[in-house]
Amino acid sequence: MSYNFYDFNNALQQRNEYVEDRLRDGSPVVGLSYDGGMLLLSLKHSQRKVYEIYDKLMLGAMGKQSDIESIRLAAIDAAHREGFQRSEDDVSVQRLVGFGLSPAVKRVYNDNNTIPLTFRGLFAELNATPADDLYFTLGYDGEFRNTKRYAVVAGTTYASEQAEESLKDAHLGNLEDTVKAALRAWGIARTQLAPLPEKLDEDGEEITLPPTPEEILKTAFEDGMSVEAAILDRHTKRESRFRLLRADEIPAL
Repeated sequence: MSYNFYDFNNALQQRNEYVEDRLRDGSPVVGLSYDGGMLLLSLKHSQRKVYEIYDKLMLGAMGKQSDIESIRLAAIDAAHREGFQRSEDDVSVQRLVGFGLSPAVKRVYNDNNTIPLTFRGLFAELNATPADDLYFTLGYDGEFRNTKRYAVVAGTTYASEQAEESLKDAHLGNLEDTVKAALRAWGIARTQLAPLPEKLDEDGEEITLPPTPEEILKTAFEDGMSVEAAILDRHTKRESRFRLLRADEIPAL
């Protein structure tokens, strides 16, 4: 059977729709830097969403749990192999995502004989100051992008952009304010999955606007979701900079 360029594009479109449909209602992950370190925050029902990868690297992800676990293990193996073969200073988020994970994820995505990964991940690398902290987002198609100071992965690209817009002017000095800003960004990411339509429909009736981020958070907690947040501590004397936040470190809403 002949396989032309149109067939290839059609197959990719179907794969995109398959994954996007499953990611759309997933719990976003927010990354935000502050004076004392880096924060990754999400809400969950049961399964873990934030993980340590290496000394100054952590991962937050949304998608199918088995696919997240596959990426997590691959990231840990790649980071430790790099640190052993070269040095710990050579382990960076850019090399990990750009040279290690992205090509492998892209191969799976382009192989029509396999099911694409249901995965969208946010990798964070701690540096000397918040302005130098790096965030890399990696998608199910192997494409990635990098930002500084903050990043969000959500159910749609538009939702991620709107949540990141709320963090653009955030210059945070303490952990409590950082958690509050990240929680609000999470709520925005859940409300802004698509651009708002015109305020009036064809019959001239006002269209109901989506709930506010605060209302979305309240509903999430009432549905049994809980906050999972972890930091990379910039100033700790402990061997490990990564730690999950305790419940008393997460401000009450």
